[in-house]
Amino acid sequence: MKRVHFIAIGGSAMHNLAIALHRQGMEVSGSDDEIFEPSRSRLDHLGLLPARMGWHPENITPALDAVILGMHARADNPELQRARELSIPVFSYPAYFHEQTRRKTRVVIGGSHGKTTITSMIIHVLRSVDAAFDYLVGAQLEGFDCMVKLDPLSTVAVIEGDEYLASTLEPVPKFHLYRPNIALVSGIAWDHINVFKTYASYVEQFARFMDLIEPGGKLVFCTEDPEVARLALDRKDRKDVVQVPYGVPPHVIRGGTTYLSTAHGEVPLMVFGRHNLMNLEGARHVCHQLGIGDREFYAAIASFTGAAKRLEKLAESRTRAVFKDFAHSPSKLKATVEAVREQFPGRRLVACMELHTFSSLSENFLDQYAGSLNGADQAVVFYDPHAVQLKRLPPVKAERIHRAFGRADLQVATDPVELMGIVRNGPGQGNEAVLLMMSSGNFGGLDLEALAEAFIA
Repeated sequence: MKRVHFIAIGGSAMHNLAIALHRQGMEVSGSDDEIFEPSRSRLDHLGLLPARMGWHPENITPALDAVILGMHARADNPELQRARELSIPVFSYPAYFHEQTRRKTRVVIGGSHGKTTITSMIIHVLRSVDAAFDYLVGAQLEGFDCMVKLDPLSTVAVIEGDEYLASTLEPVPKFHLYRPNIALVSGIAWDHINVFKTYASYVEQFARFMDLIEPGGKLVFCTEDPEVARLALDRKDRKDVVQVPYGVPPHVIRGGTTYLSTAHGEVPLMVFGRHNLMNLEGARHVCHQLGIGDREFYAAIASFTGAAKRLEKLAESRTRAVFKDFAHSPSKLKATVEAVREQFPGRRLVACMELHTFSSLSENFLDQYAGSLNGADQAVVFYDPHAVQLKRLPPVKAERIHRAFGRADLQVATDPVELMGIVRNGPGQGNEAVLLMMSSGNFGGLDLEALAEAFIA
């Protein structure tokens, strides 16, 4: 394929794939009705930014070898309709990536939480040992200017397997389309309720993912998650797939640093928390399946600083620290709060989360958050009324949020300036403290760098 057009090129994975194909020497074009940063600047820098926004059927010509369709595009998209009239092959980006890697060993990392971190850890180790590999990751990683790579000479592809739907023509979870040789499942916690209306229907997607492992493949799974362990047990009779369980590895915490206890001695880590340790152990087992021994793995993982927005340190002084995290679902909030509490046991913990996703702002999901912030000394919930309107959801009332979280002293804010005042003054002057900001959004445009500086000052 030499000429490829992207419908909805501005998406996180879509624009990275467009850049990767452009660097391979393909002729890449694209369209979208709106493109935000950083996608806009990155596409513009390479001459891939559409000259005008919107959908234009004349972009689709018989000269195209393929069209790649993003989830943002609807079934009645005029460019999609034109491509189908001309019988041009149309792929979702997961289906296209599978097509390009079908003769390679595909490692697919799935799970409601931890998949970005585990994928990042595996990529970090493979890069440290100078291995050639393809990859597809949803988040930006330090040291990478593009989060998709396709190398004709590589034999391995490492893929972050998202359970959200692939495209309007392929309304199935993305990770169903990769058909892994090595699959990892980290944990299951109900999410994407706009698509998966019940917990059972959500769990079924992971069951199907396990069933799609290629014959002769491996299933690496976390035994700490009872739902994952149950699904793996249900598939114990499948003799053509080897099961590899993992849990929390032995470790100690001294002086604010977590050390792995291994057969090769203690290994100091730059990440912390029970979930990160489980993520690390899952990554170790995957790397072992790829021929990387423990000594090489531990030497590499000691320098892993974490994925962007995953317990990412924004500022630190002798007595205070500020972290931001992508956590937004109930299980992620609870795990992240517990991780910070364990790492800084003597400090006052101020935890703030934003209700931003469709699920978190939905009336029938809010009660899932009960107790998720109980590990913090001070708990704050923020939501942007404008974001609620954009998602066409009914207004959220503060008393409903209090009732859902089940915490009488919970503070609720709807304005970024108000939020900054709450979290800055929360610990009190002179107290040792940690501030944890958790969201998949941006807290209404709040400058987190400025907030972090003010908090530790």
